[in-house]
Amino acid sequence: MDDSDLERLRMPLPSYPDGFRSGFACFVGRPNVGKSTLMNALVGQKVAITSTRPQTTRRVIRGIVHRDDAQLIVVDTPGLHKPRTLLGERLDSLVRSTLVEVDVVGLCIPANEPIGRGDTYIAEELAQQQTPVVAIVTKADLVDREQLVQQLVAVDQLGDWTDVVPVSATDNFQTDTLRDVLLGHLPEGPPLYPDGELTDEPEEVLVAELVREAALEGVRDELPHSIAVVVEEMSPRVDRDGFMDIYASVYVERTSQKAIVIGHRGSRLREVGAQARRQIEGLLGQRVYLDLRVRLAKDWQRDPRKLRRLGFDQQT
Repeated sequence: MDDSDLERLRMPLPSYPDGFRSGFACFVGRPNVGKSTLMNALVGQKVAITSTRPQTTRRVIRGIVHRDDAQLIVVDTPGLHKPRTLLGERLDSLVRSTLVEVDVVGLCIPANEPIGRGDTYIAEELAQQQTPVVAIVTKADLVDREQLVQQLVAVDQLGDWTDVVPVSATDNFQTDTLRDVLLGHLPEGPPLYPDGELTDEPEEVLVAELVREAALEGVRDELPHSIAVVVEEMSPRVDRDGFMDIYASVYVERTSQKAIVIGHRGSRLREVGAQARRQIEGLLGQRVYLDLRVRLAKDWQRDPRKLRRLGFDQQT
């Protein structure tokens, strides 16, 4: 437990009415099925980065949904897949440990893709759990009504789910229904976070993730998994109120990857910085100076010491 956790415990929680519910819901599924986008839609604000690249999420991110009668903490997890690196093994272990710590699990399966071996594998894994499972058919906006009905039937036959809910985070279709379904599985109890708090992630982690999201755009398919970002320094500028100086390092595994991220005469890195800075200023609500450096950490996904240095320990 760090200082921010202790400070949160010291903050007084608001009073709550009789019958108030609070607890945790975890989203699981294979990579790139829309888990992070759905969590952002439920929370009502971006708290997790999204990308069309698979395996974008590398941490357990918690987004907090506030209602007058309940508080739902949505836990977004990395996609379950067959690990090929030490990082992949740790992320897989992280997902499995999360499953036993929540009140309800949401299994996310996209409407626009046939059910595959990955979905079946995860469904069989969840069948071993005691936690109730809600099957969520995501990306409903990408199919017509007939295709959606067919997918709902297929998902229903995949396992013994407490509910099957189609949603579209993009169109906000049935997100309220899903929220109600998840809340129905929570125990009665007081709110776990102060009103207005949307995530418990430290600002440095959110900033690093926004830089990584910007770096993921427009790069080759094999590169995203090799990118890691660490905020080295983040502090208010002494001689200028309302201005934040941020120094961050973008790590890659190969010299050739470093050239891709930097681009011709630094053009690509400047685009990454400009895009990330806009997102960070929206997050922090103030002007930002963002200094990005691209560094080499050879084979960091397979090196335990480098994983720890980049923040990917066993509790990532």
